[in-house]
Amino acid sequence: MVIRINVPDELAAQAQMRGMPLEEFVEQLLAEQVATRSARSVQPRTPEQIRAWLDSLAQFSNKIPPLPEVVSRAWI
Repeated sequence: MVIRINVPDELAAQAQMRGMPLEEFVEQLLAEQVATRSARSVQPRTPEQIRAWLDSLAQFSNKIPPLPEVVSRAWI
């Protein structure tokens, strides 16, 4: 697969500081990201973690105004 992107100067500088070709450095970064995400997705969440996540989603739900009885195109 060939992917062409505009590389920020900072990324190129980091590769140069490590003495690596830019392509190799980017491949390494991508591999690390994939490994990290794969490791996270394999670990099941505990019931406490799920409850904390659900509570965080509902944290400000009391500030949501009620919907009108009839939702019309004009209201939207």
